[in-house]
Amino acid sequence: MLCLPKAPFLAIGFLEALAAASGMAAGAILSGASIPILSQTFLVWQLMLSAIFLGRRYRFNQIVGCLLVAIGVVITVASGSGAGVSLKEAGIFWTLLMVASFFLQAADTVLKEVIFLKAAKQGCSVDLFVMNSYGSAFQALFISLLLPFLSKMWGVPFSQLPVYLKDGAACFLNIGSLSSECQGAPLLPLLFVAVNMAFNVSLLHLLKISSAVVSCLASTFSVPLSIYAFTLPLPYIGVASSLPAGFVTGVVVLLAGLLVYAWTPSVASTR
Repeated sequence: MLCLPKAPFLAIGFLEALAAASGMAAGAILSGASIPILSQTFLVWQLMLSAIFLGRRYRFNQIVGCLLVAIGVVITVASGSGAGVSLKEAGIFWTLLMVASFFLQAADTVLKEVIFLKAAKQGCSVDLFVMNSYGSAFQALFISLLLPFLSKMWGVPFSQLPVYLKDGAACFLNIGSLSSECQGAPLLPLLFVAVNMAFNVSLLHLLKISSAVVSCLASTFSVPLSIYAFTLPLPYIGVASSLPAGFVTGVVVLLAGLLVYAWTPSVASTR
């Protein structure tokens, strides 16, 4: 597996770096409530790219299920959030840039599925950690090359970037004069890294044994779960929030979409 051609992994890292850079640039302008709504375009891109590059054809109930999942997430997030007004205030450019970042993420996921399928046709298997490590390594490389652009996006002059990174490392380790502003470090950042790796590897495993669309549908369920988590008295989270008015409705629609997508029509037996 270590001798696999590196060009596909290079493309994966490039797509992930561009998606991260464009997503962070747009995310700095857009409201938090509008981003999960725009993220539902990810599912649309998945369907389109899978149909074009993998030759997939989806049944009517699968398309309806995907639409219901997207509608459920929109209802869950948008209820009482004023996300529509926030999108209008942000402007069309930043909205389209965020949508483009989800297109890049969808292309990245479909490319990973292509690698898994090609390996299966050759009678071998690509280990999840090989896929994740190569992709992350090339992503880090391209992110480093994009640092001048990213520093401008952060509002930090490129000449001051070393000081900025030094302060970030001090905050991560919870040492120095910034320690009072970095509560929970380094435990919380390390916990985030561990959970993020587990989440990514589990999605990669699901992608390997199913498809990019199924992996995307499963990840969308994290939206209502994360909203519900903010209602719990968890440490470092501050005052627990109340559930939006349309939360239950949105979750019901989302679950209905998952069931509709997974439903396989029975085929009548013939004699």
